[in-house]
Amino acid sequence: MHTDLWDHARALYARPGVEHACLALQSLGGDVCLLLCATWLQARGVAAEPQRVEALLAVSGPWQRDVVAPLRALRQAWRGQAAHDAALAALREQVKRLELEAERTVLERLQGITCGWSASPHGHADDWLLRLAPAPTHDHDALHQLRAAAAALQEAEEDD
Repeated sequence: MHTDLWDHARALYARPGVEHACLALQSLGGDVCLLLCATWLQARGVAAEPQRVEALLAVSGPWQRDVVAPLRALRQAWRGQAAHDAALAALREQVKRLELEAERTVLERLQGITCGWSASPHGHADDWLLRLAPAPTHDHDALHQLRAAAAALQEAEEDD
């Protein structure tokens, strides 16, 4: 199992269908970094206590709103123009790298606050995805796909 949230997020995101599922959840108001963190905490068997959920939201929310979202909006706004302007395309790639670095930073911050959170003594954790995904996504295929991919990743890592 990946002990590092960034490595877990990268491994999960690389699995078939996960990128598409994450983008669908994002379009419905989901915070992809929080959702990837949820799958990591689930794999570690950490109990989803209300104060932990609040702590994760308090770290991720402002960072997503003030840093990641503006970078994403700028990158997306330049998509059409960058197709016909090489200089703008190069700048757009730099913004894309900054957006990824901002996401890595929020994942590192999320991991930082979870350092003392051990596995549940009962051997299983509550459903972190339901705790951290917005209500409109709870029955969405994309959330089910993310959950299944995370379970498959965990199973593959346990078999190694």
